Amino acid sequence: MHCCEECRFHIVAMKAIKEHRELIFALVCGGLLLGAWLYEVLGDPEQARPIAVYLLAYFFGGYDAFLHMIASLRRKKFDIDFLMLVAAAGAAVLGAWAEGALLLFLFSLGHALEHYAMGRARKAIRALSELAPTVARIREGDHEKEVPVDELQPGDLLVVRPGERFPADGFVISGHSSVDQSPITGESVPVDKEPVPSRHEAREKKDRLGPEFRIFAGTINGDSLMEVEVTSRSTDSTLARVIRMVNEAETQQSPTQRFAKRFEKVFVPVILVFVALLHFAWLVVDEAFADSFYRAMAVLVAASPCALAISTPSAILSGVARAARLGVLVKGGRPLEQLGGLRALAFDKTGTLTEGTPKVTDVIPLNGHGVVGLMQMAMAVEQFSDHPLARAITRGGGEWTGGAAPLAASEVKVATGKGITGFVDGKKVSIGQMKLFDGAVPEDIRTRLDDLHKRGRTAMLVRIDDDFAGIIALMDIPRPGAAEIIRSLREMGIRRLIMISGDHQRVADSIGAQIGVDESWGDLLPEHKVDAIRKLLDEEEEVAMVGDGVNDAPAMAHATVGIAMGAAGSDVALETADVALMADDLSKLPVALGLSRQTRKIIRQNIFISLGMIAFLVPFVLLGYAGIGIAVLLHEGSTLVVVLNALRLLGYEHQGLQSESASLTMATASS
Repeated sequence: MHCCEECRFHIVAMKAIKEHRELIFALVCGGLLLGAWLYEVLGDPEQARPIAVYLLAYFFGGYDAFLHMIASLRRKKFDIDFLMLVAAAGAAVLGAWAEGALLLFLFSLGHALEHYAMGRARKAIRALSELAPTVARIREGDHEKEVPVDELQPGDLLVVRPGERFPADGFVISGHSSVDQSPITGESVPVDKEPVPSRHEAREKKDRLGPEFRIFAGTINGDSLMEVEVTSRSTDSTLARVIRMVNEAETQQSPTQRFAKRFEKVFVPVILVFVALLHFAWLVVDEAFADSFYRAMAVLVAASPCALAISTPSAILSGVARAARLGVLVKGGRPLEQLGGLRALAFDKTGTLTEGTPKVTDVIPLNGHGVVGLMQMAMAVEQFSDHPLARAITRGGGEWTGGAAPLAASEVKVATGKGITGFVDGKKVSIGQMKLFDGAVPEDIRTRLDDLHKRGRTAMLVRIDDDFAGIIALMDIPRPGAAEIIRSLREMGIRRLIMISGDHQRVADSIGAQIGVDESWGDLLPEHKVDAIRKLLDEEEEVAMVGDGVNDAPAMAHATVGIAMGAAGSDVALETADVALMADDLSKLPVALGLSRQTRKIIRQNIFISLGMIAFLVPFVLLGYAGIGIAVLLHEGSTLVVVLNALRLLGYEHQGLQSESASLTMATASS
């Protein structure tokens, strides 16, 4: 037993040494440098210099830089490590061993601390992967057994006790509980969960289940035992996809990152040529070759763009990590940086600015048809459609039919953006907006439709064979707190807020006026929404599109930044959007916008610090006011300042987040 503990201790120690080797080597270099310097300062001036100690300091201080340099040279690239090693070698040639060792000590220490700080940002991302447990408890008949999460299959029945994390995505079979979804969606308030009405229907429509039924891996059960049917393997869960996308986001460069890379690619060779020319300054000015060489090495240190190289990646990585913790998935530096510079936002109406669950408000029979028969026909056809209006008719139609037996439909065809047709009892039933009927709508019916539109209703015409049988009117109310969020966005500097909708223009105008958007564009088919985004891009150059990621995917793809609402559990939303708000919560939009702006601000600060230090140090050293030691201190100091500045994003909190969440909670309660 004692032997096992000792072996475990050695394994942990070796792992720690390997993980922090760069820092350990830097500290060893510093210790050797200090010892050699004290030996020279305090010892006999006639004694031999401790060259062997300096060489050891060079080895430990330059070890990692040498490995990085070799890897870069194999790719035919000159990088910052090359510049530092050349400068240190030059100092050794001049006999300035202490200055060369100091350069390598501070450079290696700076890189070690930089990597440690960057590691904090990466740990914030890796922490996501630790949310889901590694072992799951499943029910088999009357018995329970524990299995590795990797072995879970769709259809397995999970048993999750109070306070435990859910090991996989699924839907509730039994038990009522409140679930903390903040690790996935960023929601601060637990979400009440209840069993699905039908397991068979839940399996068939798992992507369209309501939030009260869905469970995500990594979320935390409340105070009641729950049974959950697994819907996806652990590698395909929402949490797993988020982790993959956040990790991939680190490799996707922002515009500023690309600029820095291009700048560095040109700047480093220019500096090498300039430094080479400085070696011959003794031919022009009256000084020794050693002085010209020393100045050239000092300029080489001062001009190295270390801080510039790390300034943007550190900010992007920290911003992406923080966004993930707030329930906002950002797919890389480009959308994170671009979102903060936008001044125009376009919103889809249904499910984004409105609740997305319209209710049947009016059933108006025409030409001798009855309410019950009209709704039976409509429900029979609409059950084949996934459109929110169709689901509203099938869901709420029972209130109008008095419990009459449902009818069956056949040969159902969907006309995207217009309506649906099918056959019921041998009769052709067509349901949709006026554009479905090619303008063949009598004037008196048009008048009734206009009256409903003025009242904010979405009106659906029902035609049976060639006879207009009635009108079904529905209403989708604005989201609680939507007007406050729009006002918050306007206060943040968004100068143009547009709502685009497939509804009648008057319906769009009515909803838009209630919410407070600047413009409402109605009567738009899905392909017309793409045209609307193109028009906005012509007028504004950059525009974000906010939608649900399903019907709005083409328009979102054409926007500068596509933002999906309620993306948790939605494959389409996660794949198509540049920014995914995991919770179906509009208040996350100002959070994403605020974080993006803070990221842009920090990137600009870092660029200013890094380029400013080069602009200051190069002439300062060139004119002889400082040597290698001062250049190294200021140069490496600026690198650490840039990284620490970027890490401030890990603690970002949107100023209006608490108040907005509170107002939304109160609005929801009152509604």
